[in-house]
Amino acid sequence: MGVPAQVAHRLGDIAERFDLELRGDPDCRIEGVCTLDPGREGHIGFLANPRYRAQLADTRASAVIVGARDAGRHDGNALVAPDPYLAFARVARLFEPAPTAFGAQQHPSAVIAGDASVDAGARLGPNAVIGPGASIGADVVIGPNCVVGAGASIGSGSELVGNVHIGDRVSVGARCRLHPGVVVGARGFGLARGPQGWEDVPQLGSVRIGDDVEIGANSAVDRGAIEDTVIEDGVRIDNLVQIAHNVRIGRNTAIAGCAAIAGSTRIGANCLIGGGAGVNGHVSICDGVIVLGFTMVTRSITEPGQYGSGWPVEPARVWHGQVKRLRRLDRLETRVARLEGDNAQADDDRGE
Repeated sequence: MGVPAQVAHRLGDIAERFDLELRGDPDCRIEGVCTLDPGREGHIGFLANPRYRAQLADTRASAVIVGARDAGRHDGNALVAPDPYLAFARVARLFEPAPTAFGAQQHPSAVIAGDASVDAGARLGPNAVIGPGASIGADVVIGPNCVVGAGASIGSGSELVGNVHIGDRVSVGARCRLHPGVVVGARGFGLARGPQGWEDVPQLGSVRIGDDVEIGANSAVDRGAIEDTVIEDGVRIDNLVQIAHNVRIGRNTAIAGCAAIAGSTRIGANCLIGGGAGVNGHVSICDGVIVLGFTMVTRSITEPGQYGSGWPVEPARVWHGQVKRLRRLDRLETRVARLEGDNAQADDDRGE
């Protein structure tokens, strides 16, 4: 089966659908999206970052999405939006490919437990496995080699793209998307040190994922030790993110790639956690916090705002000098304390 032909949309129809101001030819045909540089005929680009304004003049895009302050800089077709990036995201969905069709509604190689409940509208790809007592909702797509464990549930309209493992009793809400390699419900990192070494602490909870959640490739969400790990509605998790046992993440929070959230942490709603950030266990982050990339969060954050740590990049020579000075701080502190002590003793001797 070949690739479906690309659907084209009139620029005027796009403007009307997304309530954008149209400047230019409403009959311009748009069949996809592109970057400004170099741009593509028949496609629409966008300008959200002022650093790329110079690209407006030479772009080959048939139309662009811009903010009001940049609308006058472009002589061609344009859609003017209060938030160009948000408008681009909505327009781009018009051209998003439909989920992969597997031929039969349920591929012959799919394995379904006898007491599992699979909606007639669900699609199961090659080698999908649906465990005992699992529930698969309407219009769910279970991609190739996915495993849905015993007693797990997948809400209507959700998609497991491929090679996704859903553990026992995990609950995934409606309209979620889990990308290849995602593991939800593996045992948490619960260990107790015994006389002969480490002993496993049973991880008896599971994972509850709300509606409209997206989890990127090769990310992991561990099941809870006693209570469940909870991912609330609208959360976005990037690739290669570790969510440990008993973590709770609030609504509409986004976590960038390679971040790691240690066990029993509470992250509020509408937070942004930067790439490579590490959050210590048993801390709380309130609503509306932005944690910059590579930040180490070692204590609770109780006030909204931006927080960061780490060392921005420097030329190697400068960085080595800074490290040397940092290593001398202990000696400097000792010398200052000694000098302060000597001065205090001298004051005592003078009777001051």
